Amino acid sequence: MDKLNTFLKASRFQVIPVMLIPIILGALGAYAWKGTFHPWLFIITLIGAGAAHLFSNMINDLWDYRSGVDVVAKETETMISTNSGFLANGTMSEKIFSILTWSLFFIALVCGLILSYFAGWFVLVFGGLGGLIAYFYVAPPLKFGYRGKGYSEAAILLSFGILPIMGSYFVQTMQLDYRAFLLSLPIGLLTTLILYNHHFLHWQSDKQAGKNTLVVVWGEQRAIQFSRFLLILAFLSLLVCVAFGVLPYYSLIALITMIPIYRVYGMLKPQNPSGAYLPLMGASLSVTIRCGSIMIITLLARGLFQ
Repeated sequence: MDKLNTFLKASRFQVIPVMLIPIILGALGAYAWKGTFHPWLFIITLIGAGAAHLFSNMINDLWDYRSGVDVVAKETETMISTNSGFLANGTMSEKIFSILTWSLFFIALVCGLILSYFAGWFVLVFGGLGGLIAYFYVAPPLKFGYRGKGYSEAAILLSFGILPIMGSYFVQTMQLDYRAFLLSLPIGLLTTLILYNHHFLHWQSDKQAGKNTLVVVWGEQRAIQFSRFLLILAFLSLLVCVAFGVLPYYSLIALITMIPIYRVYGMLKPQNPSGAYLPLMGASLSVTIRCGSIMIITLLARGLFQ
């Protein structure tokens, strides 16, 4: 149990719903729109996507540690480190951490190969793109998560919205559909908001280490404005989904999930200590899970009762 708990903490397992929700939505889209659902393919997709997400968490920690970003954050008293801490604190050796990381990649790869056998090789395109984004987000030579030009935000929208939902839908139907793309936007943008807001917790140490996130490039005031914009854009895309019949009209109840995070924005000033952003991070995760859960329930209801 101790080893399991260590692994769960090292991989930051507690945030895995942000990947599983899109997978569930993609499969439910196939069920609600096409009446198609293959349980075993769905389970393999969940396992593969979950392993890929945990791999992404750990490979980010591994390369942030190697580049010195995590060490700077740990040594800066006013900053809040958001990595697992196992490498920066010396709790786990880099070798063991690396073995666990690549074991997760192997599980995701095996699941992808199984799915490609049953649903077609195009499944590997979705998985391969996601894997490349996860690795080169912080790994050289690309390290596009450090470049501060919106590359990291676009990558998260792809990796936690468009690719998993369209990929999950394709596994079930072996087809592409514009509705799956539209469905991916609300949850993809909300997940992007989580990552974006998490940069506020340690943007000054990121700046010292040369990690140029948008928060570093723009500064707090402009970055907070863009954070609000992402939230509004996510819920506007929800309205688009309802307007185009992708989601049933009663999915609009999900709009109420934005109230708590809207209140948190009201408490922020143009400049804030790192700790002031912890409620924003919590609210970002909550609105994503709550809105995603409502989308799941309403899409399932549509499939059951249409």
